[in-house]
Amino acid sequence: MQQRIDQLRAAFASTFGDAAKTNIARAPGRVNLIGEHTDYNDGYVLPIAIDKDVLVLFRPNGSNTVNIHSLNYSQSAAFNLSDPKPDPSVQWLRYPFGVAKVLQEHGVAVGGIDAVIEGNVPLGGGLSSSAAIEVSSALAFCSAAGAQLDSLTLAKLCQRAEHLYAGVKCGIMDQYVSIFAQKDQAVFIDCRKITHELVPFRTDVVKLVVCDTGVRHSLAASEYNVRRAQCEQGAAYFAARIENVKNLRDLVPDDIRAAGNDLDSPVLQRCRHVVTENARVLAAIKALRKKNMYSFGILMGASHESLKNDYEVSCKELDLMVNIADDQKGTFGSRMTGGGFGGCAISLVAVEHVDSFCKAITRQYESATGIHPSVYVVSPEAGAQLL
Repeated sequence: MQQRIDQLRAAFASTFGDAAKTNIARAPGRVNLIGEHTDYNDGYVLPIAIDKDVLVLFRPNGSNTVNIHSLNYSQSAAFNLSDPKPDPSVQWLRYPFGVAKVLQEHGVAVGGIDAVIEGNVPLGGGLSSSAAIEVSSALAFCSAAGAQLDSLTLAKLCQRAEHLYAGVKCGIMDQYVSIFAQKDQAVFIDCRKITHELVPFRTDVVKLVVCDTGVRHSLAASEYNVRRAQCEQGAAYFAARIENVKNLRDLVPDDIRAAGNDLDSPVLQRCRHVVTENARVLAAIKALRKKNMYSFGILMGASHESLKNDYEVSCKELDLMVNIADDQKGTFGSRMTGGGFGGCAISLVAVEHVDSFCKAITRQYESATGIHPSVYVVSPEAGAQLL
């Protein structure tokens, strides 16, 4: 961490002058253990924050201009708060731009800042680099403005920024866990009530290993919104036929089976995934509380099969990664994590087998695809903060 902070300070000094009176905002990425594509259906999710994060070194500049230099892209960009217009040629700027805009709309007196931003969350890997950028930017803008927003409001505003300015109708999970996470705890989020419970995670017994396929399919963003529309279509179908059903959260697997052929695929498949995935999350929490990693691993595998066959958001590289992982000694279970169409898989691995697991999956996946995967051992970490 200190080496990254030193790099930020050096970059700030070379870009904006000395780095005196600067502050640092940090927000982590996340891994979702189980509960995929359920959050925007008011369902249940079980993510953790990880030690991959985004750092923003910033200082108010007394103007209406936001100047940001990205170390990841070796690129500088700016926008004016009085007449904000995003630069379409600078894709990463839409996140801090969108956050500034929604904060203004909420009544925060956002002022100009000079900032350097750097992150080590894999981009497009399904570990929510976008939420990490949004939340760290929001903390920076609020700190510079002397504004204090409660954590839930901050999460909702960052979610709104992604909807309006990144074009992804994400649920609340990513921004929420980036803010509310605690070390050594999984975060069980009820996405209807927007509340959470902390569930202890035994890092002394098992580790979570994230395996990045190195593949990013262009379908991800557009198909995400298609899946959301299909879920809304399915929810409307059931709401018209079953009393007190508002969305897919209110259904049980028997409701899906009873629909039979009256609801056409793929909408029926999408609904089946969401309803069974909610049930898997509730079962997974019970397994964690009982320290039953075998049951948890089985549920992870069932989640992946549902994402592959019913929700159709996996891809051959993710399926291969999961299959290789499941063949390794000490693996309790594996699944894709994130929106899909590439990105990362996550495996639950016994502590004593982690090293051999990482070596084997790297070697076998690269041999099969020609792609050298990035493999990370992660543990539940704390949420966003000002350092």
